Amino acid sequence: MERSLQGEPRAYEQLLVLLTVALRAVVNSRARAAGLDAEDVVQEVLLALHLKRGTWKTGTPVAPWVAAIARNKIVDALRRRGQRTEVSIESVVETLCNETADDGRSAQDVEHMLERLNDRQRQVVRAVSIEGYSAQEAAQRLQMSEVAVRVTLHRSLKTLAAIFRTVPSED
Repeated sequence: MERSLQGEPRAYEQLLVLLTVALRAVVNSRARAAGLDAEDVVQEVLLALHLKRGTWKTGTPVAPWVAAIARNKIVDALRRRGQRTEVSIESVVETLCNETADDGRSAQDVEHMLERLNDRQRQVVRAVSIEGYSAQEAAQRLQMSEVAVRVTLHRSLKTLAAIFRTVPSED
């Protein structure tokens, strides 16, 4: 992302290819279940990313920024159809993290954000959002109640969102 913002056309092309793969995975599962044309939503997200790429703060993780835009575009598409629905940001982030974990930069972004949580929060987020355990499985693994896992995950993701909004640019 940084190289693409510096005007490297090849870097921008590579970024779009990686994001398109991740977005299709996220959007296909959400949009098709709601009766939306997934490819239309992917294109809307890519257009929004292109138009808003200047709002991304250098040095901050890309995945949460993309996840927020993707979530908003899915909700926008559902609203245009007259449906009211809620799309869990956790599920969007989870899918993006899983899809981009092979990219060293994205894995570093995730780790950088997780470092800002306390140990228990980090364990829960890793177990559910990165490793893919259900809340019940994570509860057993971490010796917590399922409710405690869900509450901790919700609070942790809320904390990460707040941290992400306040991370200063390194420009």
